[in-house]
Formats: sequence, C-alpha cells, structure tokens
Amino acid sequence: MAKATETRSTSTAKAAPAKARSAAETEKIRVALVERRDELQAEYDRTLSEITELQRDRLTDSAGDDEGDRGTKTGEREQEITLANNLLDRITQVERAIDRLGTGNYGWCERCGNAIPVERLAAFPVATLCVSCKQLEERR
Repeated sequence: MAKATETRSTSTAKAAPAKARSAAETEKIRVALVERRDELQAEYDRTLSEITELQRDRLTDSAGDDEGDRGTKTGEREQEITLANNLLDRITQVERAIDRLGTGNYGWCERCGNAIPVERLAAFPVATLCVSCKQLEERR
C-alpha cells in the first residue's frame, strides 16, 4: 500500500511544474477557499455553542422525563453532534484543498493526474478526483 501512495505522490510531484497557474489565479482560488473555510468555521463554532446551550437546557429540564422523552433527547443530541462533525469534515476538506493549492496540485486528479474540469471545481471546490475517477470510486 505504501508503494501505491509513493508512486502517486511521485507522479503528482513530477507533473506539478506543467500544471502551473498564474499567481493571480492561485491567489483568487486561495482567497475563495480561505473565505469558505472561515464561513464553515464560524458555522461550526455557532453549532457547538448551540449544542452546549441545548445540552444545558436539557439537563435542567429533565425532571419527570420518561423513557420516550430521554430517547427523543438522545436522538436529537446525536443528530446535532453528527451535523457538527459533518461541518468539521467539510472544514478539513477545504484546508486540504488549500494545502493542495500551495503545492500546485489543486485542480488535478489525485488518482489519474488529469485536470479536474473547471465546472466540477466551481460546483465542488474541494474535489480531489476527476469525474471519471469519482464515478469509478462510487461504483466500488
């Protein structure tokens, strides 16, 4: 498994100079990604504050709860935590895209090395696979 990763990294590193973007293009993309990361981070922080507040309210308002009430509250709490974790995953994806941009690999498929179509990047800026490779991955 390590060889596959090394080979992919090596092929990506070799192809990077041919994939050069202008400094202005790179900066524009970087600014957009950083703005998106900051938006997601603010939303994540708000969500954590809301979860904390709701949890505090649930603890003070739990007298007389029956089994159904406790189950409902547990389900709601789990859903809130799942939403927060999804936000954290999205933040991580954007940070990874920023790192890829810095190394010159942003916009290039991690699997085959082909360019990811601009339309795909516009719709999903953190894409790491071209459409063909993503379709193959989803079929598995």
